Amino acid sequence: MSERLTPGDTAPDFTLPDADGNQISLADRRGRKVIVYFYPAALTPGCTKQACDFTDNLDLLAGAGYDVIGVSPDQPEKLAKFRDKESLKVTLVADPDKKVLEAYGAFGEKKLYGKTVTGVIRSTVVVDEQGKVERALYNVKATGHVAKIIKDLGL
Repeated sequence: MSERLTPGDTAPDFTLPDADGNQISLADRRGRKVIVYFYPAALTPGCTKQACDFTDNLDLLAGAGYDVIGVSPDQPEKLAKFRDKESLKVTLVADPDKKVLEAYGAFGEKKLYGKTVTGVIRSTVVVDEQGKVERALYNVKATGHVAKIIKDLGL
């Protein structure tokens, strides 16, 4: 089980391929706030709802200085299908070896339909301009989560 992050921690840096195979790095976002969210699988109902909610609110978030990066263990080709099918505007990156998911505490044991399984823990980490964790939310719900973040951030 990976350690969960808490406010004040330095956000683990990462460089991962996006849906088009371009390398996306957290370090390149210094000076902006970044919402990094972790989801189990592209093209599934809950993950689609969450990604669409982030896309629908991207102008508001970007206007307040936030970039949004979605991380899943999917391959870039699947992310491209997901983005195109749902007209997503958020940056989606692939973490098939789950190193970034583990570094952020977003991979480990969770309850799924009453059973304990190992997998992606739906999580959101808000990183400030200096690369420090501002908020770390674990076991979030796909529906209503983006609205809650916006409210919590006072946007």
